[in-house]
Amino acid sequence: MRGDEDGRGAGTAGPDGVRPAAGAPDGARPGVRLGAAELGAEPGERASLVQFSSAFCQPCRATRRILAEVAALVEGVEHIEIDAEARLELVRALGIEKTPTVLVLDAGGRIVRRAVGMPRKPDVIAALGAAV
Repeated sequence: MRGDEDGRGAGTAGPDGVRPAAGAPDGARPGVRLGAAELGAEPGERASLVQFSSAFCQPCRATRRILAEVAALVEGVEHIEIDAEARLELVRALGIEKTPTVLVLDAGGRIVRRAVGMPRKPDVIAALGAAV
Protein backbone atom coordinates (compact mmCIF):
# COMPACT_ATOMS: atom_id res chain seq x y z
CA MET A 1 0.00 0.00 0.00
CA ARG A 2 1.35 3.36 -0.85
CA GLY A 3 1.35 5.85 1.98
CA ASP A 4 1.75 9.12 0.13
CA GLU A 5 -0.77 11.47 -1.39
CA ASP A 6 0.29 11.09 -5.01
CA GLY A 7 0.54 7.28 -4.95
CA ARG A 8 4.27 7.04 -5.72
CA GLY A 9 5.41 5.54 -2.43
CA ALA A 10 7.54 8.48 -1.27
CA GLY A 11 7.15 10.52 1.88
CA THR A 12 7.07 9.13 5.39
CA ALA A 13 5.88 5.65 4.55
CA GLY A 14 7.40 2.75 6.45
CA PRO A 15 9.36 -0.16 5.00
CA ASP A 16 6.13 -1.80 3.84
CA GLY A 17 5.17 1.35 1.90
CA VAL A 18 2.40 2.21 4.35
CA ARG A 19 2.29 5.27 6.53
CA PRO A 20 1.49 4.49 10.20
CA ALA A 21 -1.58 6.22 11.56
CA ALA A 22 -0.14 6.67 15.06
CA GLY A 23 -0.05 10.32 16.00
CA ALA A 24 -2.60 11.12 13.30
CA PRO A 25 -0.19 12.35 10.56
CA ASP A 26 -2.95 12.20 7.96
CA GLY A 27 -5.83 13.76 9.84
CA ALA A 28 -7.11 10.63 11.59
CA ARG A 29 -7.93 11.40 15.18
CA PRO A 30 -5.78 9.60 17.77
CA GLY A 31 -7.77 7.16 19.86
CA VAL A 32 -10.64 7.00 17.36
CA ARG A 33 -12.26 3.59 17.18
CA LEU A 34 -14.43 2.66 14.25
CA GLY A 35 -17.13 0.07 14.82
CA ALA A 36 -20.13 -1.26 12.95
CA ALA A 37 -22.11 1.96 13.50
CA GLU A 38 -19.45 4.11 11.84
CA LEU A 39 -18.49 1.61 9.15
CA GLY A 40 -21.98 0.50 8.18
CA ALA A 41 -20.86 -3.14 8.39
CA GLU A 42 -19.48 -5.55 10.97
CA PRO A 43 -15.71 -5.22 11.32
CA GLY A 44 -13.45 -8.25 11.15
CA GLU A 45 -12.63 -10.25 14.27
CA ARG A 46 -8.89 -9.75 13.74
CA ALA A 47 -8.69 -6.72 11.43
CA SER A 48 -10.57 -4.70 8.83
CA LEU A 49 -9.53 -3.23 5.50
CA VAL A 50 -11.65 -0.10 5.10
CA GLN A 51 -11.73 1.41 1.63
CA PHE A 52 -13.10 4.87 0.88
CA SER A 53 -14.19 5.01 -2.77
CA SER A 54 -16.07 7.21 -5.19
CA ALA A 55 -18.27 6.27 -8.13
CA PHE A 56 -16.00 7.28 -11.00
CA CYS A 57 -12.68 6.34 -9.42
CA GLN A 58 -10.92 3.82 -11.67
CA PRO A 59 -8.24 2.86 -9.10
CA CYS A 60 -11.05 2.19 -6.59
CA ARG A 61 -12.25 -0.75 -8.68
CA ALA A 62 -8.85 -2.41 -8.69
CA THR A 63 -8.41 -1.62 -4.99
CA ARG A 64 -11.75 -3.31 -4.26
CA ARG A 65 -10.55 -6.47 -5.97
CA ILE A 66 -7.17 -6.50 -4.21
CA LEU A 67 -8.62 -5.90 -0.74
CA ALA A 68 -11.35 -8.52 -1.23
CA GLU A 69 -8.71 -11.08 -2.26
CA VAL A 70 -6.58 -10.34 0.80
CA ALA A 71 -9.59 -10.46 3.14
CA ALA A 72 -10.49 -13.88 1.68
CA LEU A 73 -6.94 -15.12 2.33
CA VAL A 74 -6.67 -14.06 5.96
CA GLU A 75 -9.18 -15.49 8.43
CA GLY A 76 -10.91 -12.90 10.60
CA VAL A 77 -10.24 -10.00 8.21
CA GLU A 78 -13.10 -8.11 6.55
CA HIS A 79 -13.05 -5.73 3.59
CA ILE A 80 -15.46 -2.84 4.05
CA GLU A 81 -16.00 -0.36 1.24
CA ILE A 82 -17.45 3.06 2.03
CA ASP A 83 -18.87 5.43 -0.57
CA ALA A 84 -17.04 8.65 0.29
CA GLU A 85 -19.70 10.85 -1.30
CA ALA A 86 -22.48 9.24 0.73
CA ARG A 87 -20.55 9.44 4.03
CA LEU A 88 -19.14 12.97 3.95
CA GLU A 89 -19.34 13.42 7.73
CA LEU A 90 -17.13 10.38 8.31
CA VAL A 91 -14.81 11.41 5.47
CA ARG A 92 -14.32 14.83 7.06
CA ALA A 93 -13.90 13.41 10.55
CA LEU A 94 -11.12 11.09 9.34
CA GLY A 95 -9.45 13.62 7.05
CA ILE A 96 -9.99 11.57 3.89
CA GLU A 97 -9.00 13.75 0.94
CA LYS A 98 -8.65 11.35 -2.00
CA THR A 99 -10.02 8.04 -3.20
CA PRO A 100 -9.11 5.34 -2.85
CA THR A 101 -7.96 5.72 0.73
CA VAL A 102 -7.46 2.51 2.68
CA LEU A 103 -7.45 2.26 6.46
CA VAL A 104 -6.21 -0.87 8.21
CA LEU A 105 -8.02 -1.31 11.52
CA ASP A 106 -7.03 -3.64 14.32
CA ALA A 107 -9.53 -5.84 16.18
CA GLY A 108 -10.45 -2.91 18.44
CA GLY A 109 -11.27 -0.66 15.47
CA ARG A 110 -8.18 1.54 15.84
CA ILE A 111 -6.50 2.82 12.68
CA VAL A 112 -3.03 1.27 12.49
CA ARG A 113 -2.19 2.04 8.85
CA ARG A 114 -3.45 4.46 6.23
CA ALA A 115 -2.64 4.70 2.52
CA VAL A 116 -3.84 6.69 -0.47
CA GLY A 117 -3.89 5.23 -3.97
CA MET A 118 -4.16 1.74 -5.36
CA PRO A 119 -2.24 -0.69 -3.15
CA ARG A 120 -0.19 -3.69 -4.18
CA LYS A 121 -1.40 -7.01 -2.77
CA PRO A 122 1.90 -7.87 -1.01
CA ASP A 123 1.90 -4.46 0.68
CA VAL A 124 -1.65 -4.96 1.96
CA ILE A 125 -0.68 -8.34 3.41
CA ALA A 126 2.37 -6.78 5.07
CA ALA A 127 0.27 -3.91 6.47
CA LEU A 128 -2.08 -6.41 8.11
CA GLY A 129 0.87 -7.46 10.26
CA ALA A 130 0.49 -4.19 12.18
CA ALA A 131 -3.14 -5.01 12.93
CA VAL A 132 -3.19 -8.72 13.77
